[in-house]
Parts: sequence; C-alpha cells; structure tokens
Amino acid sequence: MEEKTPVIEFRGADIFNGENCVIYGLDMAVYPGDFVYIVGKVGTGKTSIIRTIIAENPLVKGEGRVCGHDLRAMKPKDIPYLRRRLGVVFQDFQLLMDRSVEENLAFVLKATGWKEGAEFYGRIDDVLAAVGMTHKAHKMPHQLSGGEQQRIAIARSILNRPEVIIADEPTGNLDPETADGIMQLLRRINSENGTAVVMVTHNMNICQKYKGRLLVCKDETCTERTDDEVIDLSFGELDISI
Repeated sequence: MEEKTPVIEFRGADIFNGENCVIYGLDMAVYPGDFVYIVGKVGTGKTSIIRTIIAENPLVKGEGRVCGHDLRAMKPKDIPYLRRRLGVVFQDFQLLMDRSVEENLAFVLKATGWKEGAEFYGRIDDVLAAVGMTHKAHKMPHQLSGGEQQRIAIARSILNRPEVIIADEPTGNLDPETADGIMQLLRRINSENGTAVVMVTHNMNICQKYKGRLLVCKDETCTERTDDEVIDLSFGELDISI
C-alpha cells in the first residue's frame, strides 16, 4: 500500500507567538482526508500553530512542511504560492463589507491569478452551490446572518481547491444550531473532496459529536490524545458542558 505524504508536517518545531515560545518540540502530521482538532485553553498556542502553518509566524527551530513548502526556507515571495494551496476560515468571517458576496469571491480569484471569463464565474457559482448559498450571490455581507456569512467564508476558502482548510474557531461566534450546520458543511467538504481540515476550537461538544483526531495544547506542548483523555484533563476554559 502506497504511503501517504503529509500535507502538513512538523518535527521538533518550536512555535512562537512574537518573541515568546508557546509550544516546544511540536511533532504533527496531517494527511489528505484527515479532520484534526487543535484544542486547549486560551494562550496555549493553538492559534500560533495556525499562524505558523500559513507562514504568518516564522518557523525558526525544527522542521515544518506545508503542502510541499519548507517553512524554514520560506521567502516572502513564496508565501502567496503556499496560501493558494490552503483555505483559511476565521471566527469573525473577514468578509469585505463594501462588496457583494459575488464580489468578495471574485476579489479572491483575481488576487490568486484568475482571469474573468466563463470559468471564473463558473467557479464562483460552484462554491456558492457547495455551501448552499447560490441565492445570496448579490447580497451584501451585512444582509446575511452570522451563519450565512460563515458559509460564504467557507465558499471563499475552497475557491482554489485547497489541499487543507485551516479553520480558527469557525463556530465561535455562532449559536449551537448554526454551528452544527457549519460543522456538517466542513465534514461534507472533508469527506466528499478528501480535503484535510485543521480546526481550532474550545468546544469539546463539537469534537465529541463530529469525531476527528485531537491535538491538545497544554503546558507548552501539543500532543495527540483520545477524546476520553481530553475529557479527563482539567482545561478550565474549554467548553465541555452538555
């Protein structure tokens, strides 16, 4: 059986937040089709891992490769090429509020080298259909609910058919029912397209309902655990209410 190549891999990597090392010796491998949660208290390095993956934070010690790019050898001119192979979804949506849904998506396609034409607009139609938002193409972001804005953000993240979706607290600003719909959407993209998903969350209910691999940030480390082990840990700020 052919061995899969990780789409994200760290070996002995120190993860920094500014000048402070928040995680020492990170070993992590994410493969095509994986659904991986990164959990832990506030300030334990979850988002710093995400920022390192997308080359927002430099990797200065250890090894790191993302979608074939060596993070230690990354030059500023290489970063856009890496990010074209990633889809990023944020807690606060980060849509351009002065443009329609379609214009938000068109902006990303133009920024990543697409030329306007049938394929360009066809791709916008495809991703809107994938997230169930075709009928909202001409709406402005402020005319959408939080859940609808997050669906548009997910549509934006899959425009360039990424190998990995990076989701930083994508359900954090949503009510439980809306969050459930977003999780179902991410899981469907994961299963149908084989797109790996790496998701930061503090909500253990989500991790229990939508099973995936669990990486736990605690005491300046990040290690893989089972969900039973995580429930037994004292996180304090994690939401483990039923």
